[in-house]
Amino acid sequence: MRQTPSGGAGHGAAATDRGLMSIGAVLNALRDEFPDVTISKIRFLEAEGLVEPRRTPAGYRKFDARDVERLGHVLRMQRDHYLPLKVIREHLDAVERGEAVRLPALGRPREGEEAHEAAEGPTAARIGRAELLAAAGIEERELAEWESYGLVVPLADGVYDAEAVTVASLVVQLGRFGIEPRHLRVMKAAADREAGLVDQVVAPLKRHRNPQTRALAEARTKELAGLAVRLHAALVRSALGVRLP
Repeated sequence: MRQTPSGGAGHGAAATDRGLMSIGAVLNALRDEFPDVTISKIRFLEAEGLVEPRRTPAGYRKFDARDVERLGHVLRMQRDHYLPLKVIREHLDAVERGEAVRLPALGRPREGEEAHEAAEGPTAARIGRAELLAAAGIEERELAEWESYGLVVPLADGVYDAEAVTVASLVVQLGRFGIEPRHLRVMKAAADREAGLVDQVVAPLKRHRNPQTRALAEARTKELAGLAVRLHAALVRSALGVRLP
């Protein structure tokens, strides 16, 4: 069984006499910190290799405290660092092997970080529709509504990139405050305008015949996107007159 870093959620919570927990007990242990987590999400994380619970002879899942701790780390890295599951799994596996690894970045530099650090983050994963529903803990009708507003858009082959999971998670969190998907169209429109501005700047590099120049265009796009996100966050903070952690 895997070992995980200390400090995660769920030690001793709703444990059985043998120190093992049912999936329902794990759900209750995690919900204080992660109110949107669902049994479907836990099953999805298991299917993706993020956690490996024991199985009874009858096939029921049984989790120990280390499994719950690992799930807490996974959910925390999704929520706080917007990382795809593949990156989270590789990071936790490296930590368990005793390697000194730095938490990777993905497209959203935090306060004080340089934009080029985010640009060097991992490549975004792709996720199917059913996987997106399970990862976000939402129903088909909700995803269809978000797509109608352009908040989540599938790729040409019908799958989604890793950012779709991030968007879905944030839409769910905003919904807890009464902010409905239709209210978010203004944010989507602003994001499209910012993306258009970045694309306008790098378009000449993208059209260049030199492969190295086209590679530079990709790096420049990531750098400009990071700067645009930081500027947007700073403008929102300034408009509200608050400082966010």
